[in-house]
Amino acid sequence: MPVIPDKETVLCMSLAARPGNFGVRFHNYLYQQLGLNFYYKAFSPSDLPAAIAGMRSLGIRGCAVSMPFKEASIPLIDEMDPSAAAIASVNTIVNTAGHLKAYNTDYIAVAQLMDSRAVPRTAFALRGSGGMAKAVAFAMRESGFSDGVIIARNEEAGRALAQSCGLRWQAALGDERPPLLVNVTPLGMIGAQADELAFSLDAIDAADTVFDVVANPVNTPLVEAARARKKRVISGDEVAAIQALEQFVLYTGVRPGDELFQQAAAFARAG
Repeated sequence: MPVIPDKETVLCMSLAARPGNFGVRFHNYLYQQLGLNFYYKAFSPSDLPAAIAGMRSLGIRGCAVSMPFKEASIPLIDEMDPSAAAIASVNTIVNTAGHLKAYNTDYIAVAQLMDSRAVPRTAFALRGSGGMAKAVAFAMRESGFSDGVIIARNEEAGRALAQSCGLRWQAALGDERPPLLVNVTPLGMIGAQADELAFSLDAIDAADTVFDVVANPVNTPLVEAARARKKRVISGDEVAAIQALEQFVLYTGVRPGDELFQQAAAFARAG
């Protein structure tokens, strides 16, 4: 039977500038299937410190953190797990009796995908320099990618990320045509930049693999262009599903079996 929320219901939430339904559907599906008295809700906060303070004071158990709050959340929490401390970027906060501990399950998800999808350790270009870009760049470095360039218009942030990972920085891709293209910017995301390609068609033609971290929508212009050209594609919803699973485990202490995980991911994608 469905779990009916009551005064004992444990709340979890997400904070994002552009909230989507993936996490809401994924977590609530698993709560219902496993009979857990939890409920998950997405928010777009106008005041991040107040939102985090509310999490602490109201006893909200877990919080997923998305752009643009992955770095801004750091001063507001009590403890950094190594997964977040190593890259100075947060995507998950767990509240234990008012003690807020930050994690980064994006890092875990990207590392798993590089292995499970058997992506060749070739040269790559990664566009982006924010908190998610840090998670992706560090995960790729730890997975054996060593020849890469960070593409970022923000020179300070781009250079800092490149140097921390032993990579190069450029403001634009220019004439380079690496086998692996990675987009970690809002280009293609639902909103003002929804129709924009993160890389040129010429660069996509020359690539073997295209990885777009944007999950909303699943079929971004970059993903559609890459699939039309028969490239190996890794989409943002794959990252979203794995990192959401790791968040679910942190919040509840329960790890669903693979079949149930796949069902939850499919349910989340359909929303």
